[in-house]
Amino acid sequence: MLGVGCWALDVPHSTKMRFFIRKRRQPPAVIIVALIDVLIVLVIFLIVTTTFKHQPSLRLALPESTQAQKSGANESPPHVVTVDKQGNLQFGIGPESRPVTADRLREELLALAANNPEVRLAISADKDAPFGQIVKIIDATKEAKIKTVNAFMKDAAK
Repeated sequence: MLGVGCWALDVPHSTKMRFFIRKRRQPPAVIIVALIDVLIVLVIFLIVTTTFKHQPSLRLALPESTQAQKSGANESPPHVVTVDKQGNLQFGIGPESRPVTADRLREELLALAANNPEVRLAISADKDAPFGQIVKIIDATKEAKIKTVNAFMKDAAK
């Protein structure tokens, strides 16, 4: 026994510190292939569930109407004649529209009416489009004896 000051300590002669020997743990392995599979499934899901908005090829400021009627969802889409601010004409259905002249439009309407007497036509004109171009379109539809001619417009603000 050693006497140190007023304290007495019993210290054995063979004192060894006992450290725990820990086994080395391997870091967790990240399985990259599984993560890529999950990401691909998420991307496919997002692509399939996303709705795409159809953008027209021309920017038009449509005139307003309080009496406009919405067309039915089960109807076939009409052939569309588009008139921009400068008076340029485009003819076709959806993204397949192509530039035409008034004479070429008349020829195409005559051919359409000869193939299908129930053909429908819609006019999509900018509110600042030259009215003379719209009159030419209406004359061509009357000459082709097309009975259904509609105009695209936006609802009036109430």
